[in-house]
Amino acid sequence: MPYSAKSFRRVLSPIAGLVAAATLAGCQVPFVTDTSRMNPDVFVQETMPVFNAPVGIDPVQEQAKQKREPIPQRRELYQTQFHQTYGLPVSNPVHRTMYAMIRDDGHTLPAIPYSRIDQRFLRQDVDYQTTEAPGTIVVDTRSHYLYLVQTGGKAIRYGVGLGKAGFAWSGRGVIQRKAKWPRWTPPDEMVDRQPDLRPFSAAAGGATPGLNNPLGARALYIFQNGRDTLYRVHGTPDWQSVGKATSSGCVRMLNQDVIDLFDRVPSGTPIVVI
Repeated sequence: MPYSAKSFRRVLSPIAGLVAAATLAGCQVPFVTDTSRMNPDVFVQETMPVFNAPVGIDPVQEQAKQKREPIPQRRELYQTQFHQTYGLPVSNPVHRTMYAMIRDDGHTLPAIPYSRIDQRFLRQDVDYQTTEAPGTIVVDTRSHYLYLVQTGGKAIRYGVGLGKAGFAWSGRGVIQRKAKWPRWTPPDEMVDRQPDLRPFSAAAGGATPGLNNPLGARALYIFQNGRDTLYRVHGTPDWQSVGKATSSGCVRMLNQDVIDLFDRVPSGTPIVVI
């Protein structure tokens, strides 16, 4: 059926309006889709700040060198410059190595997206004045930090997740037992509160070690006066819980961090939870 002149005017009128508005704005109508945004390599390169080479450095060669860098490195450089521009905390580049993928005893721990974690809770060496002897573990429940005391007023600080109100534990004890890829067995009182945990009870044999086990890759068992407190320092597959109060009293750590701590402390290490 042939279209009338009135029909064509009805269809073309909105388009003509867009063209006119674009012309007045001094731009061209984008009839061609920009496919560069679909290519992360092109996108990262386009959004990188312009490089101003210092005196004595060939800017052409330097730009070519940047283009040869892997995409993750360029992306991290861009994030660093973005954080610096807006006064945001910048993560230490060594964190990429600290929280990289790990193959451990037949398990593959995925890399932790450390850029999405508050920088305060990433592993770092800090100044720390305390009367506790070097080698002591100190858990500061108010700040959600775990310190491994070093000599010379220093400590290695880790971010931790802690117990919800009513389930926190404090006091002095010792790490009397250590376990790699532990089996998790919730206490009977926890099973009573959460019946859905019954398949993991002691009678059922506990939860199988692995990536989804709530104790993660390592567990340090806290004893007090020779008795098991039932509280642990352990890893967790839920990296987002670090820095928060979400557990049933245990001290949660990023899996890569608890492996690091596990390798640094022997059985019998004193621990203070304040």
